Amino acid sequence: MEQGSAREGARPAYAPGAFPHAPAERRIPQSRVPEQARGEQSRTEQSRTEQSRTEQPRTEHARGEHTHSEPPAPRAVRRHSVRGQILDALRAALVDGELVPGQVYSAPALGARFGVSATPVREAMQRLAVEGAVEVVPNRGFRVSERGPRELAELAEVRALIEVPVMLSLARTVPAHRWSVLRPLAEATVTAAAVGDRAAYAESDRAFHRAVLALSGNEQLVSVADELHRRSQWPLVSNPATRRADLLADASEHTALLDALIAQDLNVVQSLVREHFTGADG
Repeated sequence: MEQGSAREGARPAYAPGAFPHAPAERRIPQSRVPEQARGEQSRTEQSRTEQSRTEQPRTEHARGEHTHSEPPAPRAVRRHSVRGQILDALRAALVDGELVPGQVYSAPALGARFGVSATPVREAMQRLAVEGAVEVVPNRGFRVSERGPRELAELAEVRALIEVPVMLSLARTVPAHRWSVLRPLAEATVTAAAVGDRAAYAESDRAFHRAVLALSGNEQLVSVADELHRRSQWPLVSNPATRRADLLADASEHTALLDALIAQDLNVVQSLVREHFTGADG
């Protein structure tokens, strides 16, 4: 059902051209950085001079008054953005099977693929290590975690324990027009499945489930369920790929679930949600 399904042969090992979902604009000509930095420094000095001239009279009459420091340089924001983009690309590569379970990848090698330094890659990998997607291998890099059918079944069971009662409760109380608003999200999963884009399907799948659970008003529940959902999408070591036909079958369950929620058909809602989760067992 989910992206971790054991349904097709293993993907080839990491190779040139991998990570197609990495942002196209990630390469920054290094020759421009010093010039840009100098421009920012000049503007900052000019701003400080003008601020000093403006505040000088007030400072004379209010000695000892604390003045706030300058805000962080914009480059820190851009660096964080690069790290976030690399994290998104690595997550997509995990779902696509381009990061092969059991194999070790170094931050410098991955950085070269993305056209960035090793630092944002290492930071993104550390985040994935916290999530359990990879393991730190001292002096070598990061090994993609190897997962079996049992772990996937356990995740499906926990997700069902959380989401089934919530959706049944929502089916009794949420009016039909509020469910109809979610129709584009369900259709987005069908669109991604139709072209076999596993990474796009994974993201749209989680977006749909988040939107449904968000109607409960419980932000903590949404956060916990989304993390379990993300982990269920990582590929199995034995069979990382998911066929397009399987994606389409999963996507159709989203639209069927919406129809059942609108009709307040509790039996169909419960059946669909449980099947949706347990389908991850293959």
